[in-house]
Amino acid sequence: YCCVTMSFSITKWVCPPPEISNEPDDLSNKVEWFRCLPFIIIHLLAFSAFFHPVTFYCFALAVVSYSLRMFTITAFYHRYFSHRSFKTGRVVQFAGAFVACSSGQRGPLWWAAHHRRHHRHSDTDKDIHSPHAKGVFWSHTLWFMTDYAVPTLLKEIPDWLKFPELRFINRFDWIPVLALGLGCYLLGTLEWFQSFTGLDGLSTFIWGFLVPTVFLYHATFAVNSISHIFGKKRFDTGDESRNNPLVALFTFGEGWHNNHHFFPGSARQGFFKGEIDITYYILKLLSFLGLVSDLRPVPSWVKDKAQS
Repeated sequence: YCCVTMSFSITKWVCPPPEISNEPDDLSNKVEWFRCLPFIIIHLLAFSAFFHPVTFYCFALAVVSYSLRMFTITAFYHRYFSHRSFKTGRVVQFAGAFVACSSGQRGPLWWAAHHRRHHRHSDTDKDIHSPHAKGVFWSHTLWFMTDYAVPTLLKEIPDWLKFPELRFINRFDWIPVLALGLGCYLLGTLEWFQSFTGLDGLSTFIWGFLVPTVFLYHATFAVNSISHIFGKKRFDTGDESRNNPLVALFTFGEGWHNNHHFFPGSARQGFFKGEIDITYYILKLLSFLGLVSDLRPVPSWVKDKAQS
């Protein structure tokens, strides 16, 4: 499960990140600390939550913002764009990409390309995301601050290049982030919203954007770092991917990481009874509504390969 990078940096406002077709191995793995600034700033601003009154509506807003974006990351960025584990129409496809992109985890093509490469080289010398290469902190945060993490690797995603709207949102991935942040603030300036929740524009920005975005970062990061160190290996995958129930809970099912690495094509990652997979349950609901279709199941032979 590919860790993520920041959706915007100062330079990207005038120059979108490049798209390359060649192998990225020649790019430097040196951390570019300037790229860390937006990430650090968002974390520092999130601490402002401790200087404002905290109410039920603060938590409710944060949970809604977190849940909606976590679902679109796991369902669309991961299971759909990276692994094509279900089908959907072009409108829903773009809507899922836009909402997921508002999490500050780069564009859908970037995400899918780096994730596919991660699967192909999982926990080897070519897997820059692995905690077994340069440590947990590197895997959790630092790798996406390198030159390697800047471009979109087009050779990994030829199936998605025909959609101009995806190419657009991928190159200008700061637009959904800005839209969400500004939208949260403006929502808090509406009289009816203030009367109902008691939140103003700044409080709505903090709890609707800043706080849940920070939690989204580290929950997503944990799949790649923690779930390659702690947990149970139900399948022999040839790497260190593990099933971690706690990570699965916060990431709506992505913590069943060893399951996923053994059979990544399934729309469901909780293969067995008791393995809660919230994203899959929501996808089933959307399939009943006709918004998605052809959810790829877990074949019986896969379950037969499981170790007790």
